[in-house]
Amino acid sequence: MSMFKKGLMLGSVVAVLFGGAVGCAQSESGKENPEGNNGGLSGSVTIDGSSTVYPISQAVAEDFMKENKDVRVTVGESGTGGGFKKWSNGETDINDASRPIKDEEKTKATESGIEPIEIPVAYDGISIVVNKENDFVDSLTVDELKKIWEPESKVKTWQDVRQEWPAEEIKLYGPGTASGTFDYFTDEIVGEEGKSRTDYTNSEDDNVLVKGVQGDKHSLGYFGYAYYLENKDNLKVVKVDGGKGPIEPTDTTINDGTYAPLSRPIFIYVSNKALEKPEVKAFVQYYLETAKDLVGDVGYVPLKDEEYQASLDKIK
Repeated sequence: MSMFKKGLMLGSVVAVLFGGAVGCAQSESGKENPEGNNGGLSGSVTIDGSSTVYPISQAVAEDFMKENKDVRVTVGESGTGGGFKKWSNGETDINDASRPIKDEEKTKATESGIEPIEIPVAYDGISIVVNKENDFVDSLTVDELKKIWEPESKVKTWQDVRQEWPAEEIKLYGPGTASGTFDYFTDEIVGEEGKSRTDYTNSEDDNVLVKGVQGDKHSLGYFGYAYYLENKDNLKVVKVDGGKGPIEPTDTTINDGTYAPLSRPIFIYVSNKALEKPEVKAFVQYYLETAKDLVGDVGYVPLKDEEYQASLDKIK
């Protein structure tokens, strides 16, 4: 079973405790733990936020707890916006985010005495998918996606998108309004953040969206790249034409930006207050030291070494 599957099976709020002795001071990725065999740490690290970033944070949490058995790391997935609400109130140490923090969220955090520290951790490409049995949709233009998803959209059937396509009702699946993926998609595709038709099945849990598209022959949905990769045998990805021809999301096209406009960085946010806790600071350092390997394992595209190092320098 893959690390990604294992993490997701644990539910939307996960606390995995690893017992037993830890035989060496190195992680599976070969990174040396400066604190010693058991890390010399205790306490807890609380994470919430984006379901897109969740698989990365969960994978890091599992490995970190293997080396630091007295630290409990919990990872939730209430959506980027929902996570920021908790984080700005001091309820969590770290917020997973699939978009940058908004001005109003930053203001709320500042009012609570929290200084946001933005840490990019990977690249993602929002993936447009249809049912595996769909044999007519291979690509969509940005204008066609806008036509489908804009508020008060008149699109009801596939024929409303292209005349030569069948007059079958489109069943739509997408993130809820608390999702950073929703914010990014509506901004880039519809042209205004937060503006979307509302007559679609929405969820902050990307697995619900995956199952929905799998179950409806004439469905269309969008979510993070890792969730497509994990389910690619049961889904069909749609190429996106942003003006330079249809482009499929791949590690290469996401990394070089040619999968436009749906390639993007994804983040974790930690507060200055949270970094005062030794276990939180150690976890964030571990995250950045191991992310390059773990990000690829769960289906995202790693940053460059110098980008991870810049974030490490930021939290020292």
